Amino acid sequence: MRFGNAEWRVWTVPNVISVLRLGCVPVFCVLLLGMGNRAGAAILLGVLGATDWVDGYIARRFNQVSELGKILDPTADRLMFLAAVVAMMVDGSLHAAFGVTMLVREAVVSLATVVLGAMGARRIDVTWTGKTATFGLMFALPFLLLGDSSVGGGAALRGVGWGLGIPSLALSYYAAIEYIPRARRALAEGRAGASS
Repeated sequence: MRFGNAEWRVWTVPNVISVLRLGCVPVFCVLLLGMGNRAGAAILLGVLGATDWVDGYIARRFNQVSELGKILDPTADRLMFLAAVVAMMVDGSLHAAFGVTMLVREAVVSLATVVLGAMGARRIDVTWTGKTATFGLMFALPFLLLGDSSVGGGAALRGVGWGLGIPSLALSYYAAIEYIPRARRALAEGRAGASS
């Protein structure tokens, strides 16, 4: 179905994948916090992180990009990311300072998004810098979880996790700064469109 010039297709493969990813968030929390299964939770989180790339590829490759998908995909990313960080901090498999630094960035970006929307800004598409940072963090977290599990090779796995996590976190802050001029343009364009 269409609203104005925006196509709001609902039943596309990428949208279904995003909904399934959202549905797996409680499963991850039960595995980690309810059952103490760090290895199982790590594997599920890794699969969910990989499917984020898959749904974006399918959307572009098979012309299934939709306005709903542009909202649903980053929403699934953010909820999955927040659930993973908070659950791992509660579990003790993620250092509190690192987790809080990630959560502060997410809170600032989310608040800015809400404020800009309330002020009439047009929606801002996710940048490749932001997607790369999220992708890196979503793979760092499973390695950190595996490093604290019973699978063996803990030090090496944690090393990979920190090797991915630290630069990805720095990149996520850089991406947030990158959004500032884009936010100004989105606000100006949104207000110009509303006045016309």
